[in-house]
Amino acid sequence: MAVSLDLGLTATEVALEPTGARLPDDQFLAWQHLEKIGDSERSCFVVENGGPRKVQVFSEASNRLYSLMPTEGAPTMLVSGIPMHCFKGIDPHRDTLLKIETIAPVVGWVLDTAIEAARTGEHVTTVEIEPAALEVARLNPWSQALFGNPKITQVVGDVIDEIQGFEDEAFDRIIHDPPAFNLAGDLYSGGFYRSFFEC
Repeated sequence: MAVSLDLGLTATEVALEPTGARLPDDQFLAWQHLEKIGDSERSCFVVENGGPRKVQVFSEASNRLYSLMPTEGAPTMLVSGIPMHCFKGIDPHRDTLLKIETIAPVVGWVLDTAIEAARTGEHVTTVEIEPAALEVARLNPWSQALFGNPKITQVVGDVIDEIQGFEDEAFDRIIHDPPAFNLAGDLYSGGFYRSFFEC
């Protein structure tokens, strides 16, 4: 039976057995585990030690839960239940592409929205304040280029502080896609946008 084990990127043959399903890496999922996965409409899972584990990481620093939620296309990250992409009536991947199109052509050095911008930009710097978000991204098959593309530099820190360390006119394009205002209101401030203008 062909199923997707990477959230829709590819299809893989899985052997069905009387007590469950055997995956290509010889891991085995019992039917009760498969039912648990099937019943969880807002959760993505990884298979570890013969059982499913939700893709979620709790950050004690921010007191927030970071998790991955499936959609009709690419998954979206949830921060304490708040989605980081549009997904109703649109695939989160398409949502990202539309944002990228607003600054086309994407050329030179780019700040943020790493994976898609790196396809045509010379180099991309992405800033993430929360290590827990990166842990979730590492488990997202759609985000693997973030960790393996030499054109992408990851910076872990508060972008409000980090942007002060960049040289003037360091970037040809800046893609600013902040989370909901109630999660990071400071990313909507006039002073922060002035810092972008100088960058």
